[in-house]
This record gives sequence, structure tokens and C-alpha cells, in this order.
Amino acid sequence: VQLQASGGGLVQPGGSLRLSCAASGFSLDYYLISWFRQAPGKEREGVSYIGASGSRSTYYADSVKGRFTISRDNVKNTVYLQMNSLKPEDTAVYYCAAGVLSSNWFRGNGMRYWGKGTQVTVSS
Repeated sequence: VQLQASGGGLVQPGGSLRLSCAASGFSLDYYLISWFRQAPGKEREGVSYIGASGSRSTYYADSVKGRFTISRDNVKNTVYLQMNSLKPEDTAVYYCAAGVLSSNWFRGNGMRYWGKGTQVTVSS
């Protein structure tokens, strides 16, 4: 059972990146899939989630609303986070996680599986 986040990199302000969260050993269909990020010296914070396939509800933190889009590809067993209009304050290690919606989701409660992070750096 494994989650693998990828797609990070160095991008200029205003640029775009697409992060991928691929699962092996289990199906993402039955889980709420979330993206979290942790910037240096700061606590981990929730960025976005997408409900299990039967729900497809989505949520975005205010800081990314209108710029980030989360989506699923059930065939590829992968969840994506399209990040547009990136800002220097988006710089962080981004993690994907699978679980259920829980109180204090913003800090990672309810997540059962975690992927290793992928670094996103927004700088000119």
C-alpha cells in the first residue's frame, strides 16, 4: 500500500504546476483524497480535498481558492492538483493523503495513508 506524490519543482511566480498522487496496492475510489503542505517553520495545513468517488465533493482552503483545482482519474488511480497563478507563499512540501473527513482535517486528522512529499518552490 503506497501513495506517491510527484510533479513538484521550481516555478516562477504566476506559473503553474500539476501535482499527481498515485496509489498502488489499493483503490483511491473509496477514500477522501487530500493535499496538505508544510512550509519551513510552519505547521502542516490542509490545501484541498476531493470526496470518494460516490461524492466528488471538493474543498479548497481560502488561500488557494480560485487558483488550484483538484480532480480524480479513477482509471489511473490518481488524483491531481492543478496549481495556477502560483505565489511565493505557495512554496512548501506538498503531501497527498487518503482517509476520511474528520474534525481538524486541516491538520491531517482522519488520514490513513500518506505519501512522501514533493517540493514546490515558487521564486523568481
